[in-house]
Amino acid sequence: MTRFTTLLVALFATSTVLADATSDFNALLDEVWEYRLDQFPTFASYLGDRRANDQWPDQSLDAIQARQAAARDFLSRLYAIPRAELSEGDQLNYELFRRDLQDDVDRFKFKGYLLPFSHRGGVQTLDDRTRSIPQATVEDYEDWLARMASIDTVIEQTIARAEQGRKDGIMPPAVLMQRIPDQIATQLVETGTESPFYEFFDDLPASFNDADRERLQAAAVDTIEETVVPAYRRLARYFEDTYLPASRQSVGLSELPNGSEWYEFLTKSFTTTAMTPDEVHRLGLDEVKRIRDEMQLIIDEVEFEGDFAAFLEFLRTDPQFYYDNPEDLYQAYLATSKRIDPELVKLFGKLPRMPYGVKPIPAATAPDTTTAYYSRPAADGSRAGIYWVNLYRPEVRPKYEIEVLSVHEAMPGHHLQLALQQELGEMPNFRRFSGFTAFVEGWGLYSESLGPELGLYKDPYSRFGALTYEMWRAVRLVVDTGMHYKGWTREQAIDFFKANAAKTEHDIVNEIDRYIGNPGQALAYKVGQLRILAIRKNAEAALGEDFDIRAFHDHLLGAGALPLDVLEQRMDAWVQAQL
Repeated sequence: MTRFTTLLVALFATSTVLADATSDFNALLDEVWEYRLDQFPTFASYLGDRRANDQWPDQSLDAIQARQAAARDFLSRLYAIPRAELSEGDQLNYELFRRDLQDDVDRFKFKGYLLPFSHRGGVQTLDDRTRSIPQATVEDYEDWLARMASIDTVIEQTIARAEQGRKDGIMPPAVLMQRIPDQIATQLVETGTESPFYEFFDDLPASFNDADRERLQAAAVDTIEETVVPAYRRLARYFEDTYLPASRQSVGLSELPNGSEWYEFLTKSFTTTAMTPDEVHRLGLDEVKRIRDEMQLIIDEVEFEGDFAAFLEFLRTDPQFYYDNPEDLYQAYLATSKRIDPELVKLFGKLPRMPYGVKPIPAATAPDTTTAYYSRPAADGSRAGIYWVNLYRPEVRPKYEIEVLSVHEAMPGHHLQLALQQELGEMPNFRRFSGFTAFVEGWGLYSESLGPELGLYKDPYSRFGALTYEMWRAVRLVVDTGMHYKGWTREQAIDFFKANAAKTEHDIVNEIDRYIGNPGQALAYKVGQLRILAIRKNAEAALGEDFDIRAFHDHLLGAGALPLDVLEQRMDAWVQAQL
């Protein structure tokens, strides 16, 4: 055999190995994606996949155990694929997929699935799911009827998980659970047409004929009265008689079995760093001091006569900063969003094709939830992105927050980033439709810093509003770690928040309760923002006059949401390529 022939054989063998590894890896990605859509039909519906629009996820204890076994099997099979034999792009996919699966496996031992209730919505507000399902055909409504008909099973599975948690000593704080009976009560109607579930059938598409319209509405009333309401009555009895009285008086995660270790895990998971809760706490205190100094400069600028606390009270109580009614507040959100959109081309070369809308948060959950949030578009284009705004009690929702909030939740914040990510068609689905909180929320908070470049924050109060929102995220680092790791009480956290941020007390209490109910998540925002700001500062210093902000942002967003260490490596390589 000649040297040339030997070389050809070797090259052929190498290409075959590479092809085998790539084929195995892509097959595993596809298998896991399809498995997750099958296991979580409501997630599939949210993406626009109608394969099981008539079903709920099986959340029985047996099903949860089976999913954990499947995750371990998938992870084992992934490790059997030689990463070094994949292309550079697939090696990145491999690492992100590995982290995703490993996180699922590591999280399971803490038994978070035994805490099934949230005061911010859940089984008690299943009617909210109609906001993210198709509403076009008769079959869409029949599918929802089928889901309604099995709500009793969903509730029974929820009660079974809650009861197991009660027996194992894994219980939520009573201060959060006290909010839930009123939410359940909205489901306890006397007639089907009074139910929140009936609203979906109250205004059927004009294209439906009279026979279908009457049949669907009659079936909805029957299902509500015969299945939905009795199931919620059982839930109300269990919750009020058994679960709520057993809820704990403490608020920190460290009070639960393995709670401190659990919080250490969540800190690393949400921040995608090796930071400890103590390090995050110290970072938060440093940021609070820095932002507080910047706030004082604005107080001096407006020549306010009084100390910092008096200025915050002035902002919380002076009528000039608030609208009198929900409609005026809503129109202000709409106008601000429209004013921002045309300015985006200054900072971005690529914008998402998918539009977004601004809608009020449903009245049933508005009193117990945050100022605003965002929901991403459907993958099939059947639903736009939505910027949900809270119109409950407009007298506690300051005008000076509207600009910074809109930048974060809509454009160029969550909608721009998440819609662009979904449109990256060459990426595996798990990257297009999921992500890392530190990047997603870090980007949202970084977007707030772009306000001046978008022509926003022109008056001192709007600038103070932007600082208030940055302070809000710095405070989070302190109070979240304080409550869940360092033994702080809820009252300590509320007082620290009130002492350092101009948000109204209603918002502050809701925010603190949100952190209690979702430990660690609040850490992602500031950690992610600071890392993105550092990446930009380094790029500007290295490139000087050659720094192109539009190219920088396009590349930063061009691979979807990444762990912060991977993002740094990607952007360092981009800077070197520019040089």
